[in-house]
Amino acid sequence: MIDISKLVRENIRNLQPYSSARDEYSGKPGVFLDANENPYGTLNRYPDPYQQKLKKELSRHKDITSEYLFIGNGSDEIIDLTLRIFGNPGNDKVMIFPPTYGMYEVSASINELKIIKVPLNDNFQIDINNAEKYFGDENLKVIFICSPNNPTGNSMHPESIEYIIRNFKGIVLLDEAYSDFSEKPSFLKKTEKYPNLIVMQTFSKALGLAAARIGIAITNPEIISYYNKVKPPYNVSTINQKAALEKLSQGIDYRKQVHEIISERERVAEEIKKLPITIKVFPSDANFLLVKVTDANYIYNKLVNNDIIVRNRSSLVENCLRITIGTHYENDLLLETLKNILM
Repeated sequence: MIDISKLVRENIRNLQPYSSARDEYSGKPGVFLDANENPYGTLNRYPDPYQQKLKKELSRHKDITSEYLFIGNGSDEIIDLTLRIFGNPGNDKVMIFPPTYGMYEVSASINELKIIKVPLNDNFQIDINNAEKYFGDENLKVIFICSPNNPTGNSMHPESIEYIIRNFKGIVLLDEAYSDFSEKPSFLKKTEKYPNLIVMQTFSKALGLAAARIGIAITNPEIISYYNKVKPPYNVSTINQKAALEKLSQGIDYRKQVHEIISERERVAEEIKKLPITIKVFPSDANFLLVKVTDANYIYNKLVNNDIIVRNRSSLVENCLRITIGTHYENDLLLETLKNILM
């Protein structure tokens, strides 16, 4: 059994967290004169620091107890908090599998952590033999896995993910931001089995609340307690909590949108494959496609000139564009423009 406390930075273990007014009083509403708030207005009160209503609804929605839930100001806050809790600056290390989501590396650099890069193989899968060589390094504290992966779009083999969780004695953060678009099962229930596993999800993709900045960490209550120690006291606004609750109440609507996005993803992929500028459309379990083309820079600029903005990912994967799936109308505009690009 992994002792989580031994992985935590000593100063974080000993930290006396900030106690807000809403920490010290959590009873029924009354005459609030404790938090130096303006008594006038509709947004004058501080938000619930632990997002209890949202966690209760998420608990029901995801069939997991609320003690396993942490709500962050976007997934990026969860990434940063994880590294601040477990990584000693200037000494400890993280592992990433490039090409992958760039904030893992940026947050590690901000927190002055060394980065071990184990590139994905030719099929964009984890090279377990190469990764495992580092598992015995006592300074390697966190491994980041993105599945489905950004920017490649594919899911990692579940057996590879579980092998890492079982055999690495540090923290594994599994980023499932795009899992709603995949038929592969989520690992969230496995957090009850593996104390070193953090599953990260988001309201930004399938739930369509990118502007609200709501990230979710599902992990064991001990890690949750450290998140609550380190986070800012009011890290998620009342406005954003309400937006998330409203979205969860519209479950059927958002699932219908996910189904439409998946259907459009398959349609767009098949149409792009027919184009002479296309070399390969990579398989996707996400709400985007990674497409290898004859000249990514040229095609990207042609699309921009027609007010269609995709992402040029050539710096990560040679001559590749990442294309988010839009509405049927937007996708038709994209396809028509691509058909008219002559090399």
